[in-house]
Amino acid sequence: MRERSEWTRIIEEDPEHSQRYIQKFRDLAAEGFDLGGEARCIDAMVGRGARVLDAGCGPGRVGAILFDLGHDVVGVDGDPELIAAAGEDHPGPTWLVGDLAELDLPARGISEPFDVIVCAGNVMAFLATSTRRVVLEKMRSHLVDGGRLVIGLGAGRGYEFDGFFEDVEAANFRVDLRAASWDLRGFSEESEFLVAALSPA
Repeated sequence: MRERSEWTRIIEEDPEHSQRYIQKFRDLAAEGFDLGGEARCIDAMVGRGARVLDAGCGPGRVGAILFDLGHDVVGVDGDPELIAAAGEDHPGPTWLVGDLAELDLPARGISEPFDVIVCAGNVMAFLATSTRRVVLEKMRSHLVDGGRLVIGLGAGRGYEFDGFFEDVEAANFRVDLRAASWDLRGFSEESEFLVAALSPA
Protein backbone atom coordinates (compact mmCIF):
# COMPACT_ATOMS: atom_id res chain seq x y z
CA MET A 1 0.00 0.00 0.00
CA ARG A 2 1.35 3.42 -0.98
CA GLU A 3 2.17 5.82 1.85
CA ARG A 4 -0.53 8.42 2.38
CA SER A 5 0.28 11.97 1.36
CA GLU A 6 0.55 14.75 3.91
CA TRP A 7 -2.51 16.39 2.32
CA THR A 8 -4.53 13.19 2.85
CA ARG A 9 -3.44 13.09 6.49
CA ILE A 10 -4.57 16.70 6.97
CA ILE A 11 -7.99 15.98 5.45
CA GLU A 12 -8.46 12.89 7.59
CA GLU A 13 -7.77 14.93 10.71
CA ASP A 14 -9.76 17.97 9.57
CA PRO A 15 -12.48 17.14 7.01
CA GLU A 16 -13.36 20.84 6.54
CA HIS A 17 -9.82 21.79 5.55
CA SER A 18 -10.42 21.68 1.80
CA GLN A 19 -13.47 23.95 1.97
CA ARG A 20 -11.61 26.49 4.09
CA TYR A 21 -8.71 26.39 1.62
CA ILE A 22 -11.10 27.00 -1.27
CA GLN A 23 -12.80 29.87 0.54
CA LYS A 24 -9.47 31.45 1.45
CA PHE A 25 -8.55 31.95 -2.19
CA ARG A 26 -12.07 33.02 -3.15
CA ASP A 27 -11.87 35.69 -0.44
CA LEU A 28 -8.41 36.84 -1.52
CA ALA A 29 -9.56 37.16 -5.12
CA ALA A 30 -12.66 39.11 -4.04
CA GLU A 31 -10.47 41.46 -2.02
CA GLY A 32 -8.31 42.19 -5.06
CA PHE A 33 -5.12 40.40 -3.99
CA ASP A 34 -2.65 39.63 -6.77
CA LEU A 35 -2.83 35.87 -7.17
CA GLY A 36 -1.19 35.74 -10.59
CA GLY A 37 2.53 35.74 -9.87
CA GLU A 38 3.09 32.07 -10.65
CA ALA A 39 1.06 32.26 -13.85
CA ARG A 40 2.95 35.34 -15.09
CA CYS A 41 6.24 33.54 -14.53
CA ILE A 42 5.10 30.47 -16.47
CA ASP A 43 3.59 32.58 -19.25
CA ALA A 44 6.96 34.27 -19.78
CA MET A 45 8.65 30.89 -20.33
CA VAL A 46 6.50 29.63 -23.18
CA GLY A 47 5.12 30.73 -26.53
CA ARG A 48 1.51 31.55 -27.23
CA GLY A 49 -0.94 28.68 -27.02
CA ALA A 50 1.38 26.41 -25.06
CA ARG A 51 0.22 23.17 -23.48
CA VAL A 52 0.41 23.57 -19.70
CA LEU A 53 -0.08 20.98 -16.98
CA ASP A 54 -0.98 22.46 -13.59
CA ALA A 55 0.17 19.62 -11.33
CA GLY A 56 -1.48 19.82 -7.93
CA CYS A 57 -3.75 22.54 -9.26
CA GLY A 58 -5.90 22.91 -6.15
CA PRO A 59 -8.94 25.13 -6.84
CA GLY A 60 -7.41 26.24 -10.13
CA ARG A 61 -6.15 29.77 -9.66
CA VAL A 62 -2.85 29.31 -11.56
CA GLY A 63 -4.23 27.23 -14.41
CA ALA A 64 -7.22 29.54 -14.83
CA ILE A 65 -5.03 32.58 -15.42
CA LEU A 66 -2.87 30.68 -17.89
CA PHE A 67 -6.01 29.56 -19.72
CA ASP A 68 -7.21 33.17 -19.90
CA LEU A 69 -3.82 34.06 -21.40
CA GLY A 70 -4.52 31.66 -24.25
CA HIS A 71 -2.80 28.47 -23.15
CA ASP A 72 -4.19 24.93 -23.35
CA VAL A 73 -4.41 23.95 -19.68
CA VAL A 74 -4.96 20.67 -17.89
CA GLY A 75 -5.09 20.67 -14.09
CA VAL A 76 -4.71 17.59 -11.90
CA ASP A 77 -5.22 17.32 -8.15
CA GLY A 78 -5.87 14.45 -5.78
CA ASP A 79 -8.54 16.30 -3.79
CA PRO A 80 -12.01 16.01 -5.40
CA GLU A 81 -13.32 19.03 -3.50
CA LEU A 82 -10.58 21.25 -4.91
CA ILE A 83 -11.21 19.99 -8.44
CA ALA A 84 -14.94 20.62 -8.05
CA ALA A 85 -14.20 24.20 -6.99
CA ALA A 86 -11.83 24.65 -9.94
CA GLY A 87 -14.55 23.57 -12.35
CA GLU A 88 -17.13 25.79 -10.69
CA ASP A 89 -14.99 28.92 -10.44
CA HIS A 90 -12.86 28.53 -13.57
CA PRO A 91 -14.60 26.80 -16.47
CA GLY A 92 -12.43 26.29 -19.53
CA PRO A 93 -9.38 24.24 -18.55
CA THR A 94 -9.64 20.48 -18.18
CA TRP A 95 -9.71 19.70 -14.44
CA LEU A 96 -9.06 16.10 -13.36
CA VAL A 97 -8.96 14.27 -10.04
CA GLY A 98 -5.78 12.24 -9.93
CA ASP A 99 -2.87 11.13 -7.78
CA LEU A 100 0.36 12.67 -9.08
CA ALA A 101 2.21 9.50 -8.04
CA GLU A 102 0.07 7.62 -10.58
CA LEU A 103 -0.02 10.31 -13.26
CA ASP A 104 -0.82 8.77 -16.66
CA LEU A 105 -2.75 11.26 -18.75
CA PRO A 106 -2.52 9.27 -22.02
CA ALA A 107 -4.52 6.55 -20.26
CA ARG A 108 -7.20 9.17 -19.66
CA GLY A 109 -7.35 10.30 -23.27
CA ILE A 110 -4.87 13.19 -23.04
CA SER A 111 -2.11 11.96 -25.28
CA GLU A 112 -0.17 15.12 -26.14
CA PRO A 113 2.75 15.99 -23.85
CA PHE A 114 3.16 19.41 -22.27
CA ASP A 115 5.42 22.35 -23.02
CA VAL A 116 5.59 23.22 -19.35
CA ILE A 117 4.40 21.73 -16.08
CA VAL A 118 3.85 24.06 -13.15
CA CYS A 119 3.80 22.71 -9.61
CA ALA A 120 3.04 25.66 -7.34
CA GLY A 121 1.60 26.04 -3.86
CA ASN A 122 4.09 23.78 -2.03
CA VAL A 123 2.55 20.74 -3.73
CA MET A 124 5.80 18.79 -3.45
CA ALA A 125 5.83 19.22 0.34
CA PHE A 126 2.33 17.71 0.60
CA LEU A 127 3.39 14.48 -1.13
CA ALA A 128 4.22 11.32 0.75
CA THR A 129 7.99 11.25 1.23
CA SER A 130 8.26 7.91 -0.55
CA THR A 131 6.58 9.23 -3.70
CA ARG A 132 8.56 12.42 -4.30
CA ARG A 133 10.94 10.94 -6.87
CA VAL A 134 8.12 8.96 -8.45
CA VAL A 135 6.12 12.15 -8.95
CA LEU A 136 9.10 13.92 -10.50
CA GLU A 137 9.59 10.99 -12.88
CA LYS A 138 5.90 10.92 -13.78
CA MET A 139 5.92 14.62 -14.57
CA ARG A 140 9.10 14.23 -16.62
CA SER A 141 7.37 11.60 -18.76
CA HIS A 142 4.63 14.11 -19.64
CA LEU A 143 6.96 16.80 -21.04
CA VAL A 144 7.76 17.47 -24.68
CA ASP A 145 11.39 17.39 -25.74
CA GLY A 146 12.80 20.67 -24.45
CA GLY A 147 9.91 21.14 -22.03
CA ARG A 148 10.25 22.46 -18.50
CA LEU A 149 9.01 21.60 -15.05
CA VAL A 150 8.72 24.61 -12.71
CA ILE A 151 8.28 23.96 -8.99
CA GLY A 152 7.69 26.28 -6.06
CA LEU A 153 8.65 25.11 -2.56
CA GLY A 154 8.83 26.91 0.76
CA ALA A 155 11.40 26.34 3.49
CA GLY A 156 10.25 24.74 6.72
CA ARG A 157 7.74 22.48 5.00
CA GLY A 158 9.45 19.20 5.79
CA TYR A 159 11.17 18.95 2.40
CA GLU A 160 14.57 20.59 2.62
CA PHE A 161 15.96 22.21 -0.50
CA ASP A 162 19.07 19.98 -0.52
CA GLY A 163 16.88 16.89 -0.43
CA PHE A 164 14.73 18.29 -3.19
CA PHE A 165 17.72 18.82 -5.45
CA GLU A 166 18.93 15.28 -4.72
CA ASP A 167 15.54 13.99 -5.88
CA VAL A 168 15.68 16.24 -8.94
CA GLU A 169 19.02 14.74 -9.96
CA ALA A 170 17.81 11.21 -9.27
CA ALA A 171 14.78 11.83 -11.50
CA ASN A 172 17.15 12.81 -14.32
CA PHE A 173 16.44 16.54 -14.42
CA ARG A 174 18.93 19.37 -14.74
CA VAL A 175 18.39 22.68 -12.95
CA ASP A 176 18.04 25.60 -15.37
CA LEU A 177 17.14 28.22 -12.77
CA ARG A 178 16.98 28.69 -9.01
CA ALA A 179 15.10 31.74 -7.76
CA ALA A 180 13.79 32.89 -4.39
CA SER A 181 10.37 33.97 -5.63
CA TRP A 182 8.04 33.77 -8.61
CA ASP A 183 9.30 37.20 -9.74
CA LEU A 184 12.71 35.52 -9.97
CA ARG A 185 14.67 37.26 -7.23
CA GLY A 186 18.09 35.76 -6.58
CA PHE A 187 18.29 32.53 -4.61
CA SER A 188 20.77 32.12 -1.73
CA GLU A 189 21.34 29.81 1.23
CA GLU A 190 19.20 32.17 3.33
CA SER A 191 16.20 32.11 0.95
CA GLU A 192 12.90 31.05 2.49
CA PHE A 193 11.37 30.04 -0.84
CA LEU A 194 12.57 28.27 -3.96
CA VAL A 195 11.38 28.42 -7.53
CA ALA A 196 13.23 25.81 -9.60
CA ALA A 197 12.96 25.55 -13.39
CA LEU A 198 14.01 22.08 -14.49
CA SER A 199 14.63 20.38 -17.83
CA PRO A 200 15.03 16.67 -18.57
CA ALA A 201 18.75 15.88 -18.56
